Amino acid sequence: MDQRIRPGEAEVIATGGMVTVREAVYRLLRQLGMTSIFGNPGSTELPMFMDFPQDFRYVMALQECVVLGMADGYAQATHGAAFVNLHSAAGVGHAMGNIFTAYRNRTPLVITAGQQARSLLPFDPFLGSAQAAELPKPYVKWSVEPARAQDVPLALARAYYIAMTPPRGPVFVSIPSDDWGVLTTPVDARVVSQQLRPEPALLAQLAEALDAARAPAFVVGAAVDRDRAWDEAVQLAERHNARVYVAPMSGRCSFPEDHRLWAGFLPAMRERIVERLAGHDLVFALGAPAFTYHVEGQGPHLPEGAALVQLTDDPQVAAWAPTGTSVVGSIRLGLLDLLERSRPPQRELPAAHARPPRVAEPQADERLPVDWVLQTLTDVRPRDSIVVEEAPSARPVIHGHLPIFESETFYTMCSGGLGYSLPAAVGVALAKPGARVIALVGDGSAMYAIQALWSASQLRLPLTVVILKNRRYAALYEFARIFGYRPDEHVPGTDLPDLDFVALAAGQGVQALRVEKAAELRPALERALHSAAPVLVEVEVA
Repeated sequence: MDQRIRPGEAEVIATGGMVTVREAVYRLLRQLGMTSIFGNPGSTELPMFMDFPQDFRYVMALQECVVLGMADGYAQATHGAAFVNLHSAAGVGHAMGNIFTAYRNRTPLVITAGQQARSLLPFDPFLGSAQAAELPKPYVKWSVEPARAQDVPLALARAYYIAMTPPRGPVFVSIPSDDWGVLTTPVDARVVSQQLRPEPALLAQLAEALDAARAPAFVVGAAVDRDRAWDEAVQLAERHNARVYVAPMSGRCSFPEDHRLWAGFLPAMRERIVERLAGHDLVFALGAPAFTYHVEGQGPHLPEGAALVQLTDDPQVAAWAPTGTSVVGSIRLGLLDLLERSRPPQRELPAAHARPPRVAEPQADERLPVDWVLQTLTDVRPRDSIVVEEAPSARPVIHGHLPIFESETFYTMCSGGLGYSLPAAVGVALAKPGARVIALVGDGSAMYAIQALWSASQLRLPLTVVILKNRRYAALYEFARIFGYRPDEHVPGTDLPDLDFVALAAGQGVQALRVEKAAELRPALERALHSAAPVLVEVEVA
């Protein structure tokens, strides 16, 4: 935190004098390191930005859904809370889809929204937010409209500490427009713990169970990478010679997919999970729920004879786990303790997970198969490039043909809500200057937040956007069969004809390329991956 005093502040602080709410808030945000403000301004927010400090930057998006997605990607990539400013009730409503995603992603966001002046609120004013603090619930950790203008800086400080406490997540503060000029007392940033040590006795039981297991399996989730525990997870898996599976619907990569112990992805189906984990006598859910399901299932949650242990940073996840022992605490601290305690016997190395074979290049007159497109992207992208993905129908193919190798190089949403990853890629690129960021997005997903291209252009980010264009909401066809549709039956409301992403990109200042034939793909990807400005590649896929 930067606690240096800026010009003009010294006299105020030395005398214990009063400052405006606006001055107190900017001083607090500066100390907390939140000098980037993500927003789309409205009338009720304008008073905040009078005399906008030169050491702050306003990161603008064209719609509040995009604002939230950009801030989420930025916060995840920086491991700190991002500051968001929305417009009253309607703006918060626009943002709710990605507020829900931020909550599921466990992303620390301090979300503020304007409110009409306090003197107007008794008269149900235009753009007023009735029960503003209730609007974003239940998908924020804490929500408030301070009772007095003087309490706004204290409310924002509290919001920040709550957002950064495990499990991290978004918080919300509604601020009436006439609060900013009111005099108040400055608020200093404090040091508040952001890590929780797991209970030693329970962690010892978990270590003993791992050591005693015949064939343990690790199931890693997004919290491993969120908590910077990648290296420790690898070390513990290697010590136990344990197969490592990826939890269903994980929003991060938490284990190298070219590692000898990597065992693939678990589906979000109870029976299939039991099948995949057959042969293991202990399942260790590490930074992951046990388990995330997407469709109804029956029967046991684990293979016969298997037990479950869990290390999670989320008490709610621990509470609803259907079986086993759950230890609550920060993932990295828990893994460090397990590495100190764990002394397993020598186990045989399990059989390696078989990857799909390489795909042959399609003929000149063939539509491009998704697996071949992803294989080509893997061939040309830098190993440490960052993939931000939202292509639900292609995800099983992505698992097979777009492996992730390093920590903090994969992001997607844990919520299932569309409209996250394109703006999140902009936020990640903004947070990691010099990194090559690739937004891999389906055509349907892209249209939920296509305005993110404008922000990428304005910020001049080296972002590569790859659109997998299959002209439909293809994931729904898979679910249609589960719900009883015939394989040849049309699913209403799923066709997406006549979308032109080259034109959409050009209209927002982004260069774009269209790929329809196999020979065009590699040159287009290489050109986009070497550009210093954002480039979109629209790929027609089968």
